[in-house]
Amino acid sequence: MDTLQVLSLLGAVQVLFAYIASQAGRMSLASRRYSALNALGSGLLAYVALREVNYGFILLEGVWALVSVYALLFPGRLGTH
Repeated sequence: MDTLQVLSLLGAVQVLFAYIASQAGRMSLASRRYSALNALGSGLLAYVALREVNYGFILLEGVWALVSVYALLFPGRLGTH
């Protein structure tokens, strides 16, 4: 398995872990941990998309990462409703 595949799997696992934990009530959407997992996971996925020149995923994961970083830097500003 090449490095980009490993990075994409690690990124996906982080994003999915945060999502599953929030759905199970074990992690708040407003928590720094949730935002950090999303920022790191989507950042890895955006990096892989950039390397593979996949514009749809560059947009999706790039915005996901930026919103997650914003939530880390300015907690509570995005709202959680």
